[in-house]
Amino acid sequence: MTSTNTPAPTSRLRIPSAKTLITLLITLIIVVGEWRYGIMGGYEKLVITLGTCVAVEAFLSYFLLGTRPRLQSAYITGTSLSLLLRPAGGLYWPFVVAAALAISSKYVLRYRGKHLWNPSNFSLALMVLIAPGQIALLSHELGNDVLGNVVIWCVGLAVASRAKVLHITLTYAASFALLAVLRSFLVGTPMLAELAPLTGPMYQLLCFFMLTDPPTTVGTKRGRILVTILIALLECVFRLSNDFEWPFAELFAPAPAIIALFLVGPLALALDLRRRK
Repeated sequence: MTSTNTPAPTSRLRIPSAKTLITLLITLIIVVGEWRYGIMGGYEKLVITLGTCVAVEAFLSYFLLGTRPRLQSAYITGTSLSLLLRPAGGLYWPFVVAAALAISSKYVLRYRGKHLWNPSNFSLALMVLIAPGQIALLSHELGNDVLGNVVIWCVGLAVASRAKVLHITLTYAASFALLAVLRSFLVGTPMLAELAPLTGPMYQLLCFFMLTDPPTTVGTKRGRILVTILIALLECVFRLSNDFEWPFAELFAPAPAIIALFLVGPLALALDLRRRK
C-alpha cells in the first residue's frame, strides 16, 4: 500500500504592504480632489515636483549612501508637496525648491542615524516660515463632498491600521475635535467651521502620512500618543493666538498644524533617541 502526500495549498491573497497602501491612498486623495474640485490646478506642478524629488533622491542615495534610491518615498513626498503648495502668482520655482529641501533633509538633518523630520512637513513648514508672502498652503476643504470624504477616511483608517499607526491618527482626530469645541466656545465661531479642516487634503495628509511616518515617530505607543496630543495642543495655541491677535501670531497663521508638527515632532524624536542609546 502506498500513500501520497498532497501538499497543502500555499497560495494566499497577499495583502499589500503599508507603504504600497500609503502610495495608493495619497493617489486617491489627488484623484478625488482634482476630479471633484480641481484642487491641484494642473498636473504640470505634479510633474515638476515629482521629477525633482526623484532626481534628488536618486542623486543623494547613489552618491552619499551608495544604495538604490527609495522612489516610493520620493513619490509620496512629491505628490504631497505638489498638492499642498500654493505659490503666489503661479510661480513654479517653489515646487523645485520645496522638493529639493524635503528630500535633502533625510540625508543631511540626521541624529544618531535617523532623520528627524518628515520630509514633506520639513519642507512645507520651512517654505511658509521663510517666504510667507509668496508661499501659501492649500486651504480647500471637501466638506460638501460627503462621499469623497467617507472614501478617503475609510481607506485612510484601513491603511493606518495596516501600518499599525491607527492610534496616532485617531488620537489626533479626537484631540482636534475636542479642541475645536474649546475654540468654538472661546472665539464664538460655529462648531462646524472649527471642525471643517479635517475634511481638507492638508489635514488628511497630516493624519495619514506626516504624523504617522514611522522613521520620524518615537519608539513607544504611549509616547506617540503623548506627542500627538502635544502637537494638537500647540496647533490650538497657534490658532487662538491669531484669533486674539497676539504678538507674532501671523508667523503661524499659514499652517498652524504643519508648524506645530515641525516644532514638536523632531524634538520628541531626538529626546527619544537619546534616551534609547
